[in-house]
Amino acid sequence: MTALTHDTGSSRTAAGLTLAVASATAFGLSGALARGLLDTGWSAGAAVTARTVIAALALVVPGLLAVRGRWELLRDNLGLIAIYGVSAVAGAQLCYFYAVTYMQVSVALLLEYTAPVAVVVWLWLRHGHRPSGLTVVGAALAACGLVLVLDVISGADLSAVGVLWALGAMVGAASYFILSADESNGLPGISLAAGGLVVASVVLGTAGASGLLPFTASTADAVYDGFTVPWWATVLALGLVTAAFSYVTGIEAGRRLGSRLASFVALGEVLAAVVWAWLLLGELPRAVQLAGGLLVLAGVVVVKLGEGRAPLTVEPLPEPDPEPATLSGRPAA
Repeated sequence: MTALTHDTGSSRTAAGLTLAVASATAFGLSGALARGLLDTGWSAGAAVTARTVIAALALVVPGLLAVRGRWELLRDNLGLIAIYGVSAVAGAQLCYFYAVTYMQVSVALLLEYTAPVAVVVWLWLRHGHRPSGLTVVGAALAACGLVLVLDVISGADLSAVGVLWALGAMVGAASYFILSADESNGLPGISLAAGGLVVASVVLGTAGASGLLPFTASTADAVYDGFTVPWWATVLALGLVTAAFSYVTGIEAGRRLGSRLASFVALGEVLAAVVWAWLLLGELPRAVQLAGGLLVLAGVVVVKLGEGRAPLTVEPLPEPDPEPATLSGRPAA
């Protein structure tokens, strides 16, 4: 029995790691894919709206099925879903896609992934969760890394507009982490993701139809490094692979690994973005920017190590109960 239990736990961990890596790899693909569309005349607003709508259509049914018979969960969390859709989904994606029109994909993503540091600062200022000494060290490492990523020492020409958009994406990503971490509302993760995507689709579509958000698109093939892809295939890949698939696998990974371990593995999205940008676009950051990126990631990891004193929670296996009535009434996990 002990061996069987150990094997089961190992299998869940292995599956969780596989799903987490798949999610990070798919998320990291979005910037490189989007660049192919943007270079043919697509606006960032049109690209992010198409991606969001396709992902929403793919996840809305599973999201509803997850709360079937518990519709009050949706009613009670309408405000949360609305904020999540506007900030964590629409805002983060739109800012990131605008950022990659002005700067390299990997650099934009490295700036966005300072979000965990912003989360720690928010928890300190808003909830009084004072960071530990280890957290401060991590924040300092990330700050030094940012100086190198921005390449301000060598005086490299870096778009200030691109930096601002990337920092906007960082704010959206920080709101994603903060809102997603609260499990007290009882709303399944896939339902929150689906609801947020639906809200984001409505917001982005309305902004585009009213003229507030520039909407331009092209039927020209997306051009990458040495090959072309039909525009519709690129759009479908953005919606199904880099959004719907990424959300689903990320949620399932979190359930198997726990939020803390899953968040560490999610940092692989930065590396994935660098690899995808190299393979699809032929671009690679300067050596000093790569060194800065390593410092940023090291700082984020140290911050995460120091931000929480609570140990990683692992759900225990249910203990055998001799009373049949209790066994039959055991709540589902």
